[in-house]
Amino acid sequence: MSASPISEEIALRIGLAAKALPDTEPARLLRVLDDVFGLPPTGKKLSSLKVKDLKSAADGEFSDCDTEVIKEALSYLKGEHDLASEPLPEIEGYQEGDMPNSIRVAFASNKGEMLDGHFGSCRRFMIYQISAESSRLVDIRTVENNPDVDDKNAYRVSLIDDCQLLFVGSIGGPAAAKVVRASIHPIKKPQAGTISDEIVSLQSVIGDDASPWLAKVMGQDAEQRIRFEQEIDA
Repeated sequence: MSASPISEEIALRIGLAAKALPDTEPARLLRVLDDVFGLPPTGKKLSSLKVKDLKSAADGEFSDCDTEVIKEALSYLKGEHDLASEPLPEIEGYQEGDMPNSIRVAFASNKGEMLDGHFGSCRRFMIYQISAESSRLVDIRTVENNPDVDDKNAYRVSLIDDCQLLFVGSIGGPAAAKVVRASIHPIKKPQAGTISDEIVSLQSVIGDDASPWLAKVMGQDAEQRIRFEQEIDA
């Protein structure tokens, strides 16, 4: 006897949860759920799911996934996300040279103005131009669900290849290597927070007192960076 059909609401939950997991399509997630409690998945079954269930099922299919990423997927499976209440900020006009001594920064995001995305599964990159005095949202780059590419990490890097910094909840080693090779400095922030808070923190270290690595990505010349290092060593 074939399994009962999956309701439209449950199918939507599974689709969103799969998108939150790195390199995962709904069919893969369904195989794992089948191993946990059998098909079809129902609201009652999904509400009982725990992190350890997804990490251990199907011979550890998701055992290497970051716990915070699993929790994000679980929240979709349990229907805890109200996607309609995710207003995005407006993009502000920007032309090169508008903000002297600024850098371009990508924030991996799933919801509104939150820094809460895993590099391999975030829904979008929020792109900001940031200086010590001001910040401006210059672009929102949505990640395609199933891009027709062989290397999904390279595809995601291509979306942010004009940025100098990347703030992300988590990122795997191979992906981080590709980000670094693109001259982007990744900064992991495992605890989800607001992008505005991270911008304020970043602004506090931009400017004349920028650390050598940050001064370099901001384009300051070698003489300025060396002078900073000598002052620190004094």
